[in-house]
Amino acid sequence: MKKDTHPEYHEVTVVCACGNTFKTGSTVKGDTIKIDICNKCHPFYTGKKKVVDASGNVENFKKKYNLQ
Repeated sequence: MKKDTHPEYHEVTVVCACGNTFKTGSTVKGDTIKIDICNKCHPFYTGKKKVVDASGNVENFKKKYNLQ
């Protein structure tokens, strides 16, 4: 097996835009990784998910299959 072919794996701190921080392992150089969204602020995980239907696709589907 060749030596020095794998990148260095170390612990980094992940910082979200919402202020949440946590530690994880990474091969990215540096001590911190900045992200825009995490499990504390993502709409899917917080239960604030909204269905955006600007073109009326949901209503057309319900009308087509008589689901209303």
